[in-house]
Order: sequence, then C-alpha cells, then structure tokens
Amino acid sequence: YDCFEAADRVGGNWVYESSSGLSACYRELTINTSKRRMEYPDYPMPDDYPDFPRHDQIAAYFDGYVAHFGFRHTIRFETRVRRVTRERGAWVVETDRGAATRYAALVVANGHHSAPRMPRLEGRFDGELLHSHTYRHADGWAGKRVVVLGIGNSAMDIAVEASRVADAVFLSSRRGAWILPKYLLGRPADTLPLPPWIPFSVRRWAVERILRAAVGAPTDHGLPMPDHRLGEAHPTISATILERLDAGAVVWRPNIARLDGDAVVFEDGTRERADVLVCCTGYDLSFPFFEPSFLSAPNNDLPLFLRTLHPDHRTLFFVGLLQPLGAIMPLADAQSRWIADALSGRYARPDAAELALRMEAERRATFARY
Repeated sequence: YDCFEAADRVGGNWVYESSSGLSACYRELTINTSKRRMEYPDYPMPDDYPDFPRHDQIAAYFDGYVAHFGFRHTIRFETRVRRVTRERGAWVVETDRGAATRYAALVVANGHHSAPRMPRLEGRFDGELLHSHTYRHADGWAGKRVVVLGIGNSAMDIAVEASRVADAVFLSSRRGAWILPKYLLGRPADTLPLPPWIPFSVRRWAVERILRAAVGAPTDHGLPMPDHRLGEAHPTISATILERLDAGAVVWRPNIARLDGDAVVFEDGTRERADVLVCCTGYDLSFPFFEPSFLSAPNNDLPLFLRTLHPDHRTLFFVGLLQPLGAIMPLADAQSRWIADALSGRYARPDAAELALRMEAERRATFARY
C-alpha cells in the first residue's frame, strides 16, 4: 500500500502551521476529550501527558505512533492527490508529482476540516473578516472589538482567547448550546462511570443533572436555552467560557442580521462597532480529487454504510468521515480494522438489498436523534 500525505509530517489537524496549509490548529489549542478517550487502543498516550494535552503533544503522539509501528517508509510526504478515477476495475491515483498509479482499493482519509464554510452575510464589513480555519492567535487584537460567530468548540476557544486582549468580545449564535466543562465530579467529564450498557436516555438524564448542579443552566450565564437535549448535537466543551461570560469579558448576541461597515447588526436590533469578525461556521465535506459527477456530498450528506463502506463501490472506503460525541481516533482505529478484514476476506459484506435497508435505518436513527 501507499499513503499520500500533503504535509511534511504526520499529525494532520494537530500540526500547528502545517506545511500543507490545511490544518486549522491554533496556538493555544488543547484537546477537549481526555487522553484516555482519544488514544489508540494499542498505543496509549504517555502517562506524563496531562488529561487534556496540547496540540504539540498530540502531534508528537501521532509521530510516535508511526515510529512505534514502523511504517513511515510507506508514507509519501509532501505529495498531494490531484485526481482519482475509476478505470477497468482499478483506482488510478494521480499526484502533484506527476505520477499515476493503479490500485486495487482506495481508502479516503482526508478529514472534514479543510474546506471552510463562510456564511452569507448581508452588507459590507470594513474590518478584518476571517474563518476560524485561518485563526492562529489573538496577537494584534489588543484594543479592538471582536465578534465571534458560532457556538461550537472553536468559537468558544477563540472568544476566550480574544477576551484576554480585546476591548470587547461578542459571541453571536443563531441558537443555544449545552456547554460541558472539561471536569465533572473531579475527573474528566468523559470518564464519568456511566457504562455503555446503560440506555443512552438514562445516561443523558444523569449527565444533565450533574451538569445542572455543577454549572447551572446556560441562561444563568447569559446564553440562550438550547433548543435540543444534551447529546442531540455535537457537544461544546470549554473550561473557561462560562467564567468569561460571567465576568462580562464575553457578551452573547443573537445571530447576525447584517454587516454595516464598521459595525455588526444583530437580529435583536443591537448594533456593535467591530474591528474583527471571526466566522466559526463549520466546514463542507470536500473531495477535490473526485469528479463531482462521480462522488460528492451535497449539503454535507454522503450516504455510507456505518460511515465507512461505499454502497456502490466495494473497494472504496472512508476513515474519519464522522462526527462523534467523543474522540474520533478510537473509531478510526475500529474502521481501519474493519477495512482490513474486508480487504483480506475476513468480513462478509451484506448483499445490496440488506445494505440498503441497514443504511436507511441508520440514517433515520441519526436524523431522529440529531
């Protein structure tokens, strides 16, 4: 097998200022799932790592993984895949180095944080406008007024960092979110002793009550009440946003109605002068090496069997193309083992009819929950 990597090292999104230009890593980034929930099953993170390591520690962990299992020689660094086509039962992979190689199977693991989605905003903004993908640090924002659009993990981190240097920070969102602290009951929140055999509804009920006792409701901190139950959307985890809101260093505003030159006007009619607008508005699934007519994900929807197997192409697989409530790494590990079983004949793929039925049931369950 060959592995093509656009950057000059492994680590992907956790490499700060990656040579690929695809990483969204910012200087103060730390993980928001604990190390024991993020590590690969057969390669534990070092015991001397903190519960929530920094990005450089995570990047070093991935580099150590490659060294430990000894497959660095199979990775072609600083090599971008430009085009993939299907020809006479084989996958033809063309790279920016001019090579075109035929393969029996193809595993796509290009992530889902490389194509920033910018919102459509009415009006004109005269200040600095950027997506969180290009944010690196808050240096240079001293004395400025900053609007952060979004209420996910990046929005919370950037709002907190900006609040330490800026004159004013406004966090704008179209709805509320449940904010989970990194620690509950004196331990990482994602390690609470709630076994998976307990029904999800019961576990959610327990965590909701622990969360209410520990930090109160979002409305206690100036945020709107979420329009969904805990666990029905990707969690927002922050150790510091609530205290910054309580201190008035970050002020919540509703969604942006329009831009007005040197100001932002929100849906409640509030107008705030602003020097910087950071859009933490997510990403689009992007497969630039495929022809859109062959494979694309309109509205970020790409039907796959358990987010891994393509229903129409038996030798096309995807790893990491999912958005879990926890860390992606143990799931990517499970996907990889499953793919290996499929390639070696140890896994019997369902027939087309059963595959379609199971995919449809999975999609219905997903859309019902989230």
